[in-house]
Amino acid sequence: MNEASRLAAITAFLLKHRSSPLFRRAGVGREEACDPAKAKEFADDLEALGPTFVKVGQTLSTRPDLLPREYLDALERLQDEAEPVPLEQIEAQIEKELGAPVRKLFKAFSPEPIGTASLAQVHAATLPSGRRVAVKVQRPDLSTQVETDLASLKRLVAAGGAVGLAPGRYGFAEWLEEFHAAMLAELDYLQEAENLETFRSRMEEFPDILVPAPVWDYTTSRVLTMELATGIRVTDIPEVRRTEIDLVPLAHDLGRAYLDQIFVHGLIHADPHPGNMLLTAEHQLVLLDLGMVGHVPPRLRDQLLKLVLATVEGRGEQAAEVFMHMGTRLEEFDEPRFTREISRKVSRFCHAEVGVESEGEVLLEMIRVAIDCGLKPPTELTMLAKTLLNLEGVMLALDRDVSIKGILREHMEKLFRARATSSLDLGRLVTDALDVQELVREAPPRLSVLLRTLADNRFRVHIAGLEESKLIEGIQKVANRITAGLISAAMIVGAALIMRIDAGPKLFGYPALALVMFLIAAVVGGMLVFASLVGDRRAPPADHKDPI
Repeated sequence: MNEASRLAAITAFLLKHRSSPLFRRAGVGREEACDPAKAKEFADDLEALGPTFVKVGQTLSTRPDLLPREYLDALERLQDEAEPVPLEQIEAQIEKELGAPVRKLFKAFSPEPIGTASLAQVHAATLPSGRRVAVKVQRPDLSTQVETDLASLKRLVAAGGAVGLAPGRYGFAEWLEEFHAAMLAELDYLQEAENLETFRSRMEEFPDILVPAPVWDYTTSRVLTMELATGIRVTDIPEVRRTEIDLVPLAHDLGRAYLDQIFVHGLIHADPHPGNMLLTAEHQLVLLDLGMVGHVPPRLRDQLLKLVLATVEGRGEQAAEVFMHMGTRLEEFDEPRFTREISRKVSRFCHAEVGVESEGEVLLEMIRVAIDCGLKPPTELTMLAKTLLNLEGVMLALDRDVSIKGILREHMEKLFRARATSSLDLGRLVTDALDVQELVREAPPRLSVLLRTLADNRFRVHIAGLEESKLIEGIQKVANRITAGLISAAMIVGAALIMRIDAGPKLFGYPALALVMFLIAAVVGGMLVFASLVGDRRAPPADHKDPI
């Protein structure tokens, strides 16, 4: 499909679904009723557009701040499977990336893929040393197609009115930029190899949780070679095997390991679903597919930990306060309602029985409440909620009585000790010491200047916004329009008076000067109307984010 036909297909999709909740913002305090059939059709049409839009749908399924539940459920069912790429194309891609024929690179290379997806295909192989590996090969020309698709989508959404979209749809344009960056990272297999190395080092204290090691000499940005992991999916563990081994400790280790990754190291594995975890014959758990890993900065990490702990311990008002501190308050934010709703949900979750509701579900519900009340949550919070939800699904497959809430309570002391230790590294201590030194050195003279200014009655408040060029430009625009309107009105009145004078040149039986004045007034008036309808746009809501 050429670029023109691809653009036409994307445009047709946007036109068809321009009234979907993704492009139409609901008012605060009103939850829109959605038709599940339309949600399913939306997901099906995304899937028909190919790999880029399958990933768009899968990522949107983690964003309750952009879509209602019916659409999230429909998008969650999108399959990432695809028809296998012919072996000759896979071999050509490997030869292009690694610089040698497959038969020379590998002692053996399985012609049948062990996994196929919309972005890549995986084959088992054997290195000349006899080491068994899995070779993940990106589909040919995929990165070019993704770039073209996303560029077209961003242009069409930015145009807004060209496809009937609401130009100011809250959050979608920003999400599209984030998704573009995430897709570029996922298509870079060198980054995924780095993620494998990072998680391997972080998981060393959990010997029963394994991460395949990358083979760097056989890895490029489009080909990833790593240790071959064999086992069964955690959801396919037969009951007879459960009677032979105790999977409870493994479930608890997995929960503790992920809590450490998130709140100590600031790493969020965005896709820890059961299909990405294997149970080996040695009763160890293998983590696969680390292409999408989020990084959380230390201050936001602290806020996320505070929110989760407040939720687990039933402190609803504190949870609401932390959430507000992290989020961005829109102009119509309803703080009393938000605090009341969050407190009720946290209280219900704290007193619920194990297995009734998970931590991830509660965080997703809190995000929905925030959006409905006019509070925009940080992206990392939606990623954390979805990660905890998927993680609990894996843990329940290992132990039907496990819960993140219980593990978090048990693991809290170690978690805080690890957080304290990580904050005491030499680089951070030196930076803090330099900041304190600068504060001590600069504070006395600045305080002296402030006191002298107050004493001399020279203290003034400078409001920079009143001197901004855009404000002056806006005032000039208003003045120009008023002036043009007055001139147009004066010319119409003058022309009407001239019409009564039966002298001078005539045009179509009327005084020529009067007709010319009427024509000029009509042109000026039409330009004013056009500028008002097309050029003027409603100012975006004033967003406010608390400093972290």
